[in-house]
Amino acid sequence: MTERLQKIISAHGVASRRAAEKMIEDGRVAVNGITAILGQSADVDTDVITIDGVPLRKADEHVYIVLNKPKGYVTTASDEKGRKTVLELVEDCGVRVYPVGRLDIGSEGLLILTNDGDFANHLSHPSGGKSKKYRVAVKGDAESALSVLNGPMEIDGYKIRPVKVKILGRRDDQYLLEFILTEGRNRQIRKMCAACELTVVRLVRVEYGCVRLGNLKLGKWRYITKEELEGLYASKR
Repeated sequence: MTERLQKIISAHGVASRRAAEKMIEDGRVAVNGITAILGQSADVDTDVITIDGVPLRKADEHVYIVLNKPKGYVTTASDEKGRKTVLELVEDCGVRVYPVGRLDIGSEGLLILTNDGDFANHLSHPSGGKSKKYRVAVKGDAESALSVLNGPMEIDGYKIRPVKVKILGRRDDQYLLEFILTEGRNRQIRKMCAACELTVVRLVRVEYGCVRLGNLKLGKWRYITKEELEGLYASKR
């Protein structure tokens, strides 16, 4: 059955119909290798529809991606305050995906998104114990704070799991710290640092389980590899 392209794109959760029309007008959409025009129809069962060269995936196909989240974006599907959301950065992945876990608006780095609800639930469950590695630039006496950060701590009345923290370097009045967590409570690292009178200047998540940020550019995304996906499944058991 043929339908208007903007309707097909919207039904797959890639973008609203208006945004899909803009994609078509900008020449980003092609049907069977030929750039589409506004008002064109296609059949998802027989035609190959691409956006920026990436095939439009079936609506029920599971997708797993990793995004290098910039500052200034909230990790939600929508925001009542009208702030930018991470979904705006992955509109071209072919389907509607949702973030696994969170990074606050002032933090950057590795964020996993998927449309596989079961996988997301397992990955987010506290019993999973997936390690998460962060690089954190701070101001303050990090050397004195190190023993406290590595010791037993309570955040908001909750005794957090042990955290591994080490100093990676120092430049002028800033220290670069590495945090390895096996849980991620709300703004945990920032609250830990505040308890030690350290001011967080920059916070970047660089690893989630076996998935590494690597050289993925800020604001860009990539598909999680088969090996990474297998590693995440193995680590959640």
